[in-house]
Amino acid sequence: MSMSEVRHRQEPTALSMTETVNEDEGAATTQDSSGKKVGLEDIEVTTSPQSLFGSVRRPPPHERTATLDPTIIPPFIPPTHSNRTLVLCFDGTGDQFDADNSNIVQLVSLLKKDDRSKQMVYYQTGIGTYTSPKIATPLSAQIHKTLDTMFATSLHAHVMGGYEFLMHNYAAEDKICIFGFSRGAYTARSLAGMLHKVGLLPPHNDEQVPFAYQMYLRTDEIGWEQSNEFKKAFSINVDIEFVGVWDTVDSVGIVPAIRLPFTTSNTLVKTFRHAVSLDERRAKFKANLWNRPTAEEEKLGLPGPSTPVQLPERSFSKATSVESNDFSDLFYRGSKKKPAAKTEGEKGNGTAQMLEKKGQLSLGFKAVDSADDLLNTFERIHSQQGERKTDIEEVWFAGCHCDIGGGSVSNKTRHSLARIPLRWMIREIFKAKVGMLFDSDKLFETGMDPATLYPYVLPRPDPLPVGDRKIRSPPVKEIPIRPHSTLTKKNPNSTLSEVCKPHDRDASDPPGEEEEELMDALSPIYDRLVTKKAWRILEYIPLHLRYQRGDNTWVSYYGLNRASPRHIPLQSTNGVKIHRSVKLRMEAEYEDEVKRRKGTRYNPRPDIHVTPTWVD
Repeated sequence: MSMSEVRHRQEPTALSMTETVNEDEGAATTQDSSGKKVGLEDIEVTTSPQSLFGSVRRPPPHERTATLDPTIIPPFIPPTHSNRTLVLCFDGTGDQFDADNSNIVQLVSLLKKDDRSKQMVYYQTGIGTYTSPKIATPLSAQIHKTLDTMFATSLHAHVMGGYEFLMHNYAAEDKICIFGFSRGAYTARSLAGMLHKVGLLPPHNDEQVPFAYQMYLRTDEIGWEQSNEFKKAFSINVDIEFVGVWDTVDSVGIVPAIRLPFTTSNTLVKTFRHAVSLDERRAKFKANLWNRPTAEEEKLGLPGPSTPVQLPERSFSKATSVESNDFSDLFYRGSKKKPAAKTEGEKGNGTAQMLEKKGQLSLGFKAVDSADDLLNTFERIHSQQGERKTDIEEVWFAGCHCDIGGGSVSNKTRHSLARIPLRWMIREIFKAKVGMLFDSDKLFETGMDPATLYPYVLPRPDPLPVGDRKIRSPPVKEIPIRPHSTLTKKNPNSTLSEVCKPHDRDASDPPGEEEEELMDALSPIYDRLVTKKAWRILEYIPLHLRYQRGDNTWVSYYGLNRASPRHIPLQSTNGVKIHRSVKLRMEAEYEDEVKRRKGTRYNPRPDIHVTPTWVD
């Protein structure tokens, strides 16, 4: 059986909930003792082709069992849940509700918000969108917004705002779900980190919140000890059911960012999902990925009082002596020959030589950030290792930053690349069974059929063939979204649900998600280096740049980015998960006649050295 004929079923394991099963053995259905077919729960379909560029043979059609009567669809799914859900959503830099909404706004619009006993939804506009009430004049307010956009001067206010929402509303057994895009994604991860380090204060402790945040920021040995004591004295422990983020970045302006505690690894988080951009190139939009602990790190529990702690020493070296540091596998470009495989701990100077050749390391000092090493050490010591492992899934999608998190097109545009990671995130939410309540009608508007999500998540059918469809150029005139009246029709044969009033729809109407996905996959990419040429300035001036290695440390250097592609670390260890819509785009020709004559095809910008896993 070829790799393309394998299906994956979701089962809880250490880091991912993906386990391979044979489709011929019944990936979609099983039988009970009476012979009756029963749909399997939490099924995730992925395809692993032999090559990134090779065609995938379509597997035998699998039997698809409906999980919800299509004529009886509750207005919200799931109709009820045993626990209340608190949903916090943090928008991206400069993003708010406007004419080109992000996926954060789209997600909020899908959620039930009229019954606080079942679900509460908190939305926060992005960094750079509002000012302090102490600022009086419009000019000073605009200056403050600009500085905030550049330097994230209000990050503390955004994190504390989400913290205060939880402080005033959290009750025992509530489920916490946190979402974010861009620097809002980093805000979401920072909030989760703050909950881990200092806990959650009881209600009406507003004066303590700034002090708790300062405790969270302090990362020296005394700071960690005080945080533990503060947590024991004032706070309660909470779990985080789900963290879902789109293309996390921690720096947008010209000032170097400092990583906050537990933003790249957090044992409070049960499920972590991250949609990452394949095509973003800007200097200050490097991907901030989650750290998967090594086997040795996983064995580290909370040490006893006598356990010695080996703290790393901070070291700097000249840019001309970078061979002593591990820059291996940073960039591999300009050669068609793939490098020889290396062990994950192997040191190498190939990347350093490449950077020096490009003039990126010849402008000043470089350091492997020992502050990150120190922070990683304290995080491992103070994490509840062994009690629970975070289920991690980071999937790469076609498009630049705003093509992943939304906001690159007008709200009137029907198809866009950003709709694909939005639907993927929604499906992952249902797989995790966190109890978030969604509006069924609005799920239809995103191109999803509620009957495929609840009560079980069904395996997706094979993608539609590309055929003669082409990758579209940016439209001259915007295409309106599909009218709501064409989505749901009254079905005279439908019956009333005993639980709640159903939303009537024609059972003969197909879900249409595969068609929507194909059209979205062939939508234009909006590269800000092309559409907003001012961004090019940062590519050709010396900047403090950082690169995240596979061991969760950051390499800092001063140099020129020159629109370099992103790097995918630890490919041989963790593999690379790419959404199947990327392959659809790779198979299609461009609508642009010049590109078509040249034979240009879409190709992901990062170097991929392993056979990727294609994710549905």
